[in-house]
Amino acid sequence: MTTTQRQTESMSIGTREAIVDKLRSCQTKEEILNFECWFNSETNAGPLYDVICDFLRSRSISRVLAAKWLSTLIEDKENKLNTH
Repeated sequence: MTTTQRQTESMSIGTREAIVDKLRSCQTKEEILNFECWFNSETNAGPLYDVICDFLRSRSISRVLAAKWLSTLIEDKENKLNTH
C-alpha cells in the first residue's frame, strides 16, 4: 500500500506545537468544536481530525488526549447526522 505525504508532516514544529497547545487549552466540548470550526475554515492543513491522527501517529500527543479530542469530534458529527 502506498501512502502520500501528509501536509501536517511539512508543518513547522512551532505550528504543530501551537495547534497542540491550543487543543490542550480547550476545556469543554464547545471549545474543541469552536476550534475545529475555525481550524477547518481558516487553514489549509486539512480537517482537524486528520491532523490529530497525524499527531498521534508521530507520537506528538498522547493516546488519551487524541481519544478525548477525536471522540468529541466524532460525537458531534454523529449528532449532526442523526438530526438530519
